[in-house]
Amino acid sequence: MPTAHAIVATVLLFASAVAPAAPWPGEARFREIYRELVETDTTHSAGSCTRAAERMAARLGPLGLPAADLRVIVPPGFPEDGSLIARVPGRDARAKPILLLAHLDVVEARREDWTRDPFRLVEENGEFYGRGASDDKSMAAIWVDLLLRLADERHRPRRGLTVALTCGEESGARINTVEWLLAHEPGALEAAFALNEYARGELDAAGHRVALEVQAGEKFSQSYRLEVTNPGGHSSRPLPDNAIYRLAHALTRLEAHEFPVEFTDASRGYFAGMAGILAGRGEPALAQALSALVRDPTDRAAAATVARADPSWNAMLRTTCVATMLEAGHALNALPQRARASVNCRLFPGSSVESVRQVLATVVADPGVSVAPLAIRGAEGVAPPPLTPAILGPLEAVAKEFWPGVPILPVLQPAGTDGKFLNAAGIPTYGIEPIFVGPDLGNVHGLNEHVGVVSLLEGREFLYRLVKRYADAP
Repeated sequence: MPTAHAIVATVLLFASAVAPAAPWPGEARFREIYRELVETDTTHSAGSCTRAAERMAARLGPLGLPAADLRVIVPPGFPEDGSLIARVPGRDARAKPILLLAHLDVVEARREDWTRDPFRLVEENGEFYGRGASDDKSMAAIWVDLLLRLADERHRPRRGLTVALTCGEESGARINTVEWLLAHEPGALEAAFALNEYARGELDAAGHRVALEVQAGEKFSQSYRLEVTNPGGHSSRPLPDNAIYRLAHALTRLEAHEFPVEFTDASRGYFAGMAGILAGRGEPALAQALSALVRDPTDRAAAATVARADPSWNAMLRTTCVATMLEAGHALNALPQRARASVNCRLFPGSSVESVRQVLATVVADPGVSVAPLAIRGAEGVAPPPLTPAILGPLEAVAKEFWPGVPILPVLQPAGTDGKFLNAAGIPTYGIEPIFVGPDLGNVHGLNEHVGVVSLLEGREFLYRLVKRYADAP
């Protein structure tokens, strides 16, 4: 069964309609900015977002912005978790700016695990390698470069632009600075709408373009702790009630549970659109399953077919919960007194932390296994923002310039971003990251993270043209 990214080798193969024979305007400077960001360690264990923010502020120094419009903001008590806020005013002082968001922090990366040094940008075989090469220093570099390009052209858009390079989006963060800024400096992020990471271009396994995504809404990430406690004892005298076994049985029941299928307007549009693509490319059985599920979310046979086809599809269809960490026992020769499991759930929009906790407790079906939520980050149950003509129109126009015939599909993002905080604060936030990636998604968060050189450079040019259209729109 093909995945969403590996439909058929003949699907929608187009060379870029705009790829230049010579380098893109300002490409050398962009590469310098990108390299500096990737090579600045911003992991939570040993790096510094503040250092990266200061370096990007220095890059923007030639713009001559007043201090109020070019700031590195460091939350008190968190010296390494600073953010850059750079605001370029527009011609119309009455129009709220557009917020261009990217996060500076990255997932941990150990040199001994990687083929290449994760904090050295390596260009090899048409790919950029490095931690953050895709998530999310590509977007951060694009936004900084975009302000410099506008200045080169002496172009002042009607609507102002605010670049926010923030910290704390990734797991293990000490503080989330988008959340902190909204609470303590809300004016810094004030915007008519925001553009954010994560919706990407889909490539199939042969490298052919399938679709360009636009994210409208995301699932809510929430972790829970399953815990069993026990008096324990000597391991030479096994007892029927063992904390590890009891927890293991609970996790087995959780493994077998599936939450019901649900749709947002965006995810319904994605699956309906993908059904049309599949039907036109010789995959009628999967196309029919997708269409059937869109018509009837309770169709269990169709749901099983779609879920098996691609884990990303399954994640978009429902709330998901999966065990991610285990901790048990205190000595090799003792019965365990405590066994814990961390379960990470991605809540479908509209679901509450408590309602999912109750489902987990019911599935576990053991009063000796406690189920409790860990810290709640952000507002749960936030409705996705609407995909209006003002958002889709310019996106469709620029996409036709670059990749004629490649469809635009709305998506519900299974992973979490800082968009959840902005949407909850009333700032509609859309994931538009027109960088095409293959079935491995560039191994984001994993070893040897990478992104295609051409894909990144095209994405840079695409976003430059798109933001100008948004900012100049009447």
